[in-house]
Amino acid sequence: MAAGAAEAVAAVVEVGSAQQFEELLRLRAKSLLVVHFWAPWAPQCAQMNDVMAELAKEQPQVSFVKLEAEAVPEVSEKYEISSVPTFLFFKNSQKIDRLDGAHAPELTKKVQRHASSGSFPPSGNEHPKEDLNLRLKKLTHAAPCMLFMKGTPQEPRCGFSKQMVEILNKHSIQFGSFDVFSDAEVRQGLKTYSNWPTYPQLYVSGELIGGLDIIKELEASDELDTICPKAPKLEERLKVLTNKASVMLFMKGNKQEAKCGFSKQILEILNNTGVEYETFDILEDEEVRQGLKTYSNWPTYPQLYVKGELVGGLDIVKELRDNGELLPVLKGEN
Repeated sequence: MAAGAAEAVAAVVEVGSAQQFEELLRLRAKSLLVVHFWAPWAPQCAQMNDVMAELAKEQPQVSFVKLEAEAVPEVSEKYEISSVPTFLFFKNSQKIDRLDGAHAPELTKKVQRHASSGSFPPSGNEHPKEDLNLRLKKLTHAAPCMLFMKGTPQEPRCGFSKQMVEILNKHSIQFGSFDVFSDAEVRQGLKTYSNWPTYPQLYVSGELIGGLDIIKELEASDELDTICPKAPKLEERLKVLTNKASVMLFMKGNKQEAKCGFSKQILEILNNTGVEYETFDILEDEEVRQGLKTYSNWPTYPQLYVKGELVGGLDIVKELRDNGELLPVLKGEN
């Protein structure tokens, strides 16, 4: 009996779709669920999978799950997974904790602590709230000027959000944005957090400025330009960064350690050319990460620049390599 039970629980479940993940959250709501967002190209993930397999034997009451981050992007994006390995901890289908990086002792400690914190309601319900407030604080500080809106600046999904974007653009105000339709938890939570019931909402340095009516008032009284950071400062910075070296790569991670599969592939291609290049880790600077998308009109990373001009992302670099055009482009001959 004991041996059979050990075999049954020691297995780490592998999840391959968003639907399967949601189903698992529901099925395992009564127990602690530990999810490892991993990637097959990262050796540190393989080590942490071994650690998790050992923990699964020691903690039979805990459910352990492996989820390949880039294979299930809907889940990775929902929980803001920007590097691997990352571990999320769930109770009652709510995220209660997170661990970024390959820290085996810390993982063991967190599993033991959450597994021993007994039955979850009512105390278990406090953690998600704290966790949400922390997340909202991070989001409102994600850029010096942050707009929470319905849709995106490129495709607003309500008239008020559209008007707000038009006003900010007219005044050359540099802003980050968050689509509240993409996350119901943020959409509801921010109303309480800011004590403001409607969208859009504009924040500067993490402080709520207000909705569309207030922004219109500030515009009419010429105060808007003094409150919101102007674009040229960031534009100037991006211009300097894209020209920092003859060949500049903006990526997740750095030359030594790529933190996404696309960045890893582009590094390998560049290394094979023998051309000197510099990298910038966009995970280290949210303002650059968001601003460069607008500056270059290119929504994803990695992004490769030669002499300050955007060449493109991984697909274009692969295409240039396959056509034998990559080396001339990197040397600025094309």
